[in-house]
Amino acid sequence: MRGRRISLSIPRRFVADLMYFSAQMPSIPAQREISLSGVLAARNALSRRPPWPAVFTKAYALVAAEFPELRRAYVKLPWPHLYEYPASVAIVAAERRFDQELGVCIVHFKDPASRTIEQMGQVISTVKRKEFEENKTFQRMVRIARYPMLLRRAIWWIGFNFARQRAKYFGTFAVSSVSSLGTDILHPRCPLTTLLTYGVIADDGRVMVRVIFDHRVLDAATVARALTRLEEVLNGPIADELAQSAKKRSENGTSPPKLVRTPSTLTDHPTSTLRYST
Repeated sequence: MRGRRISLSIPRRFVADLMYFSAQMPSIPAQREISLSGVLAARNALSRRPPWPAVFTKAYALVAAEFPELRRAYVKLPWPHLYEYPASVAIVAAERRFDQELGVCIVHFKDPASRTIEQMGQVISTVKRKEFEENKTFQRMVRIARYPMLLRRAIWWIGFNFARQRAKYFGTFAVSSVSSLGTDILHPRCPLTTLLTYGVIADDGRVMVRVIFDHRVLDAATVARALTRLEEVLNGPIADELAQSAKKRSENGTSPPKLVRTPSTLTDHPTSTLRYST
């Protein structure tokens, strides 16, 4: 049977390089079912609800501030060692359209623990819009993806193995989920020390949360404690921040909240068709 040859597009080149380096990391998944009852109630009280990726990114960054192991990375130069960063840098996976193809791009947040959920939600909400093309991380991703494979892989390798540059370009942890589409990712691959993913959120707030971690950097017991703390942070400081946001909007005379539960998906926003040469 004769088919047709399809050149690798910008998003497919990016994912191919990502998986190439992810395959070199001894990743192990750890999961815990947690309750989001507190943060779910606070989020439902908002008329404009922040996307769940923003909520989880802020919560995980607060946990990483307490667990230095989550801010470490395994690097090979000048010899194999661990490097600890003073603050987290988050990479959030999002979907947008490249020409006629949907593909993955990344949103970069430096020190997300110091940012508000509303600020991060606004950035994530622009991913599918035309103005996101001005994002420096997005521009760098597209530019590097145009290079020949050997040059791309060399750039990635250098970025991963020079500790001071690694967090700047690749981050310290990643957040990725397709739960808004009713699907759970069992073992996503990522070359960073940890990747946080979560499943479909039930009406009562129960959800399965997973952390895929680099066993060279930390152990499962540490991840288990971090997941326990994550539940406390989500229903504590994160719920309080959302409640304060709802209070401020009410004091400013904004419209009363709609209590109908809406999807937490990035696909709630209009897409734009973009064209990139390969």
